[in-house]
Amino acid sequence: MSVPRVVFGFGAHHDIKDGPELLRAARQADRAGLDLISLSDHPYLGARLDAYAAVGFILGRTERLAAFANVTNLPTRPAPMLARAVTSLSALSGGRVVLGLGAGGLWDRIADMGVPRLSPGAAVEAFEEAIVLIKKLSGGGPPVTHEGSHYRVHELAPAPVAAPPVWTGSVGPRSLAATGRVADGWIPGHAADWLSARYRTSRPVIDEAAAAVGRDPREIRTVFNLPGDITDRPLAATRDGSGRWLGGSVGQWVEELTGAVLEHGASGFTLFASGHGTTDEVSLGRWAGEIAPAVREAVG
Repeated sequence: MSVPRVVFGFGAHHDIKDGPELLRAARQADRAGLDLISLSDHPYLGARLDAYAAVGFILGRTERLAAFANVTNLPTRPAPMLARAVTSLSALSGGRVVLGLGAGGLWDRIADMGVPRLSPGAAVEAFEEAIVLIKKLSGGGPPVTHEGSHYRVHELAPAPVAAPPVWTGSVGPRSLAATGRVADGWIPGHAADWLSARYRTSRPVIDEAAAAVGRDPREIRTVFNLPGDITDRPLAATRDGSGRWLGGSVGQWVEELTGAVLEHGASGFTLFASGHGTTDEVSLGRWAGEIAPAVREAVG
């Protein structure tokens, strides 16, 4: 499965009690032609569905929709096992998987699960090494022996399936540079958009690191998480006083997102409800049926 040049997805809340609502939204998005469903990965929260169990379940009940953890909690999911999981999901779904990956946040909670605590620098080293190893353990070829600082495997046969695209949630300079060297896409943290200072200062770090190892920076996607409301009438302002995106009418969304693609190189958008929960049925319908098609047409 090839990922479209500009992707449209939605983010879903997934407590265990929300399972039926989650599946309903996924199947609605699948029928409506959206590209992605995004699930968070917080395995230390007992009320949450496991992200990868939910991804597998959704892929099995949909036909076109891709799914991913935005982003995978790497310290709790060691790279060799993660490689097996994502290549298996890719094989079973016809390639409808993206590997969202982060170095790890909320280390107090991660440590509560018995995972050794890493320093920020070591966590970023493990993150970059994991991406390299996951790609080595995908796509067939001879057995892999890897003796790294954080992962070691011996004569391990790669899966005969290509690794899915790796999109990171990098925030700090070292993690951003790792994204430029080895990843395929970037999801700006803290719902930063294309007009934010965070994006303007972070994306050049990715591009410079990519160019330094001979990669074309344009091949690394930027996919934005966008919490916001889709309103019946235009809003007086689509952003708050700090410049943070609020939403607006269908026309306002289309204008902003088209500009993001054509003027700022955006290659994807994931809609989140402005409050806590899964995007409501009406908003999801407008996102999939009105906003996404209009932006796709506008950007060609």
